[in-house]
Amino acid sequence: MTVKQISIFLENKPGKLLELTRVLRQNQIDMRALSLAEAEDFGIARLIVDDSYKTACVLREAGYILSITPVLAAAIPDQAGSLCAILEQLEAHSVNLEYTYAFTGRQANSAYIILRVDQPEKAAEILSSAGIHLVSQSELCDL
Repeated sequence: MTVKQISIFLENKPGKLLELTRVLRQNQIDMRALSLAEAEDFGIARLIVDDSYKTACVLREAGYILSITPVLAAAIPDQAGSLCAILEQLEAHSVNLEYTYAFTGRQANSAYIILRVDQPEKAAEILSSAGIHLVSQSELCDL
């Protein structure tokens, strides 16, 4: 079970992230998670949003270059060792983690982790079998 992450290419210049967030605000798009990676000339903003289809349409219309990537979203206890348990499962089954980022939700003692892996279907099966709850796209809308 994967969710849709939107990756947006941004110039690495002052105000570019501000411009992006203004477009999101004007269209009442709610970000659930944000990760920003940068290089010398450009950056990549990775977003998990409440409505990925609407967001992609709005951003394309605004002239942004973007891609949609399937990632896993796992609900984990907000406590020491939760990430380690996931990584142990992935390593034990030779699933490579390409990148990850986390966010908290409105529920107390819960956190969420986004995982980009080389084998998403296999990873989903492994984590589900280990009792790790994978969050669906529709569940993300309610966080």
